[in-house]
Amino acid sequence: MAGSVSFFFFLSLLFFSSIHVESNEEGYISLDISNKGLDFMKEFLVEMAETSLVPLDLPKIEKSKHIPIIGTVHMVLSNISIDNIRVISSTVKAGDTGIVISVSGAYANMTMNWEYSYSNWLFPIPITDNGKASIQVEGMDVGISFNLTNVHGSLMLSPLDCGCSVKDIFIKLDGGASWLYQGLIDAFEGRLSSAVENAISKKLRQGIVKLDSSLQSLPKEIPIRNIAALNVTFVGDPQFRDSSLVLSINGLISAKEAYTAPPYYHLFAPLEHLLASIPLKDPASMVTISLHEKVLVSASSVYYDANKMHWIVDKVPEQSLLNTAGWRFIIPQLYRRYPNADMNLNVSIYSPPHLIIKEHQIDLTVHADVVINVLNSGEVTPVACFSTAVSGSASPWISNNNLGGSIGLDELSLSLKWSKIGNLHVNLVRALISTALRTVILPYINIKLSRGHLLPTFHGYMLRNANILCSDSWIKISSDVASVNQLFIS
Repeated sequence: MAGSVSFFFFLSLLFFSSIHVESNEEGYISLDISNKGLDFMKEFLVEMAETSLVPLDLPKIEKSKHIPIIGTVHMVLSNISIDNIRVISSTVKAGDTGIVISVSGAYANMTMNWEYSYSNWLFPIPITDNGKASIQVEGMDVGISFNLTNVHGSLMLSPLDCGCSVKDIFIKLDGGASWLYQGLIDAFEGRLSSAVENAISKKLRQGIVKLDSSLQSLPKEIPIRNIAALNVTFVGDPQFRDSSLVLSINGLISAKEAYTAPPYYHLFAPLEHLLASIPLKDPASMVTISLHEKVLVSASSVYYDANKMHWIVDKVPEQSLLNTAGWRFIIPQLYRRYPNADMNLNVSIYSPPHLIIKEHQIDLTVHADVVINVLNSGEVTPVACFSTAVSGSASPWISNNNLGGSIGLDELSLSLKWSKIGNLHVNLVRALISTALRTVILPYINIKLSRGHLLPTFHGYMLRNANILCSDSWIKISSDVASVNQLFIS
């Protein structure tokens, strides 16, 4: 049960972690679980409860009852066990104070041992008998309500009410006289019903306590490639709305060794303003995940600070671009000094990339130094360095559970930083690079992106029928959830 809820709460917080919590932290990832999503969670929990509640042992019941002609009979029911529970109908609702799960019309199968003893003036020697019995419990209604609150960045699950009522009990004796059957019904029907009701209610409350312990013990920090950590500290109490449950987490990425809030936290807008700007969720989906652009900005800053934005480019779709012969008309002195020599490009981004999420796209501006290296007789010789600013946009999409997209070039600026081969025609170099990007490199990358990457699974579950939308500083993913087996079978 704990695993199911922790799965659903962290279903799209799929790679998250957390760092030290400041009281003024704000949430930049929100999870909006609709009634459809709550119903999915409820069905999952009900299935888990059907198996985890049984076998459920009930205490021994004893009672003495006067039966005409027979006299006073002392009866004992022992080894009473609920062996199977089957739920027929259930509902879930998020209200003002919490979540209510109701089960109606459930039935249960039970077994027990019985024994009796009696004596009277006709039979002064005690008469005893014993045997087994099966019990069918029908018309069982169960209701449980609980609240979720934020305690030091973790979710605390608190039971508000829990109850169970039984409508009918049918007992089938293996042997025994007819008077015994009626005596059992008269003597124990009410007590058996109460025992079932109390045992199930107690077991459910214990389950909530265990689930609360599991939720609060979930790790708050999940490393990302030993470089960064994604903060999943919960921010504020969960919001219960008429048709959904909304959870917010901090969501920012920091260096893995950092455990204090970055200095720019105080510049962020209030959480209420940020949440108000989230695009409306898709009511047809189980869950809507909204991710603010500051999450991407924090990620790019961490990777930049970790010196992970540096690449040696030695393979491109048009490999002739990495040979001096391909540049002989653009930089003739390069070709004359190093004829038909292979090259590589040393690309270093010298400031964190600038990201803005706009309608249907993500705008990106990157500033980088590009050093041209000539591979001459086994030696790497830097010959020139250009300072570049590249502006482009990316449009992500999700189709058939594959995440893909396309990127485009908006603007390329270039200036010569230094040269060991004399003055260069910067405009010609910029024109060549721009043409290569637009006609060779970006189309090649877009072909790769168009194939998409399968969305990750999480504990045997994955998103289904997911849609992604970029709008006004937020990325929104609306999706259903299904088991991997169910997804591929369908």
